[in-house]
Amino acid sequence: MIYEKVKELCEKKNVSIYRVEKDLGFSASSIVKWKNAVPAADKLKAVADYFNVPIEYFLEK
Repeated sequence: MIYEKVKELCEKKNVSIYRVEKDLGFSASSIVKWKNAVPAADKLKAVADYFNVPIEYFLEK
């Protein structure tokens, strides 16, 4: 669910997930792993800040 929301934001902003990972200094494929795992709060906050959305955006259904 969180991964899908990140993917959706990437599509809206015309940026790749790889670009987000690179810009934020994340390891390669770290966001893709969110398909099956819960991200650390600091990583999720960084992505929220990157897209200028509240962290709660990723927690809503």
